[in-house]
Formats: sequence, structure tokens, C-alpha cells
Amino acid sequence: MDREAVMAEHERGSAGRFGPGLPRINDGQLLFLLHLLSRMKGPRGASGPGVSRVAIIMNGSPLFSGGAGGGESEIRRHVLENDLLEAIITLLEQLFYNTGIATYVWLLTNRKIPERQGAVQLIDATSYWVSMRHSLGDKRREIPHEESADILRILAEGRDDAKKSVMGDKQPEDFIVSRILPTTMFGYRKVTVERPLRLNFQASPERIARLDDPAAFRKLAVSRKRGAAGNEARRGGRELQGAIRSMLSEMPDTLYKDGDSFRSDLARATEKARIKLRMPVVRTVVQALSEKDETAEVFLDRKGIPVADSKLRDHERVPLGADPVDDRGVPASVQEFFDRQVRPYRPDAWINEEQVDKKDGYVGTVGYEINFNRYFYRFRPPRALEEVERDIVALTNGIVDVLMGLTATEEMS
Repeated sequence: MDREAVMAEHERGSAGRFGPGLPRINDGQLLFLLHLLSRMKGPRGASGPGVSRVAIIMNGSPLFSGGAGGGESEIRRHVLENDLLEAIITLLEQLFYNTGIATYVWLLTNRKIPERQGAVQLIDATSYWVSMRHSLGDKRREIPHEESADILRILAEGRDDAKKSVMGDKQPEDFIVSRILPTTMFGYRKVTVERPLRLNFQASPERIARLDDPAAFRKLAVSRKRGAAGNEARRGGRELQGAIRSMLSEMPDTLYKDGDSFRSDLARATEKARIKLRMPVVRTVVQALSEKDETAEVFLDRKGIPVADSKLRDHERVPLGADPVDDRGVPASVQEFFDRQVRPYRPDAWINEEQVDKKDGYVGTVGYEINFNRYFYRFRPPRALEEVERDIVALTNGIVDVLMGLTATEEMS
């Protein structure tokens, strides 16, 4: 019942709460976020966009779940492109009674000050905590008042590259806990890169035998008609199947590496045998007699356009930018990325220009995600092998000592 109601409200578009998109059915956090946005108050108490500020605590999945064009990504896109996200604060694990997972505080507002417009502040508050004297369920840590005040100060100041000093393994270490990033930094355009299909063709007995499997060929001997008419149709279909096999077996056992040459010879063979084939059957025959061959010519369709090989299809994520778009609908950043990262290594590849974003109409699908690790990653060098070896030896000796003690106790008893 709830699912139908949510979907019906989504279909209402901007008239409902869930117009921007729908997340997965098993995760309603972003639905609650959309609900909060819908409750924002406007000037003089009017509902709708105006002057409001809300906060919501969620786990990590709303930051990155769902791919480009999916419901979760479209909700993030709505929030970021409308400049509703002011800040996200990441908290560490074991802060709440009934869950030990990490949490994130989203601050949303529709009255950003000019200095914050078009930007989002990310705050890494995972180092602001102390251990509790007594745990409460999964809650084993807490944030003292002075630490909370420090987090709020960093938020209020809106400083980029704000740092915090924390005691490392041997000495204090300063690391960044605040980043100010433009909203476009979280966007990307997912572009499909195609490579051509290369096939060889041969009317060999082994390949002709493959015709027994495709549905289009089997359906030649199938009819929905009843009675004598149905029996006659099925008999005619079986005869056509036999005629096709006979015609193919009489073709020369030549290995073609050019699709046009093979189709031309196939057309002449069917004309000679006085067989008329519908296009689905022709495609079935061509597919049955073909095999992938990297040394073959590019396979072209009837219009002379290269056919893409779905097994070689790849997807590239290009950072989102406000760049010009050519007459094909390809943004300059996408073309530059393709020319720099793809074309030198795959000269026969091309951008799939049929995949366009449903909102801006340009090539590629726009997606949004917020990856905290990308902006707050701290490299920690691995331990020296000698140190690891010493620890292993010490642990092994400790286990041996325990086992020897158990053996001595058993002998004494």
C-alpha cells in the first residue's frame, strides 16, 4: 500500500513530495529527506521554497547509492542543482544506542548566505569523541560538549582546509577536517563508449547446425492456426527450414571476414534457390554462421553503420563541467576526455550519442555522489616487514607457551 502511494505521488511530479526521484524500496532515507524539503516554509509562513533550514541524520548509503540516472542519484541532483545542501558532517561509529554504524548529518537550507551559494561544506568529525565509562548497547562513544562546540565553530566559520591536531602513533598530527567544494564537484556524466563488432562467416556444417536453437528459425514450423490450415502451415514451415539448410550446405565453405561480401553471397544463394526470407530469419542465419574474430573487418548494418559489440562496451565517468556543447550534443569535456583517455588506446572506439541525459538532453547520463574518502583520505604507510615478523613470532611463541601450560596441567592431574 505504501509503495503504491509513494509511486502515485512521484507521478505527480513537482506537485508531490517525491517528484525528483524514487530510491530503492528497502531504503526510505532519501524519501524522508524529500519530505523535509517539502515542509520548508517560505516567506511569511507560506509553504514551499523560501527561508527554512532542516537537518537529518542518515547512514552512508544516501551519499553514493544508485548509479547515474537512478532514483537516488536524481534526488541528490535535485538537492545539489537547486543549491539546497549547506553541509554534511560525518560522525564516527558507536555513537548511537541501537546501531554501531557511521552516520552523517545533512544540513539543508533554502536561504544560503551569498558566501556559501553554489558550494557545500564537508566536515570530517570522526576524530571528535571520547570513550564512555559504561557502554549503552552499541553506544560506546560520545562527543563532549567542547568538541561539539568546535564542530559548530568550523561549520559557522565555513573555512576551507580547517585542521585538527590529533595524537598519532608517535607525535601529534594535523589533518584537514573541513572542505568547501562547489556543488558541481559532486557531479559526473556517465558516457557509454562503444567498440565495433568484428565477425567472420562460414557456411560450415557445424555452424549450420546452430540454426536448431534460435527461436526465429524454430518458429518457421510453428503456427497458431487450427485444423488442416495449421497442419499445412507447419508442414510448409518445416519444408522451408529444410530448404534453408540445403541452400546453405551448397554455399562454398569459404571463411568470410567481410560481412558485406557474405551477405551478398547469401542473397545470391537464396535467389538461386528461390527462397524468400523475412528479415528476422536473415538475421538468425547471419548470427548462426558467424563467430567473433578480431582480425575480421568491422561488421556494418544495412545502412553502413558499424555495429557495436556489447561485450566490449565500456562506461566512462567524466567530471561535470559548465562547458560548451557541439551540434551533436556532446559536451566539450566529454570529447576532450575521450580524445585523451580512450582514442589513443582504442582508435576504433566511439561515443554512444544515443545515450542522452533525460533532463539536459546532452550525451551521457548525469549522476551525483558524495565520496567523503576522496576528500579526507589520509595515507598511512604500511608497517615495516621486520616489525610484522616480530609480532608474528611473539604471537606464535605466546600460543606455544599456552599450549605447553595446558599440557603440563593435564599431566599433573
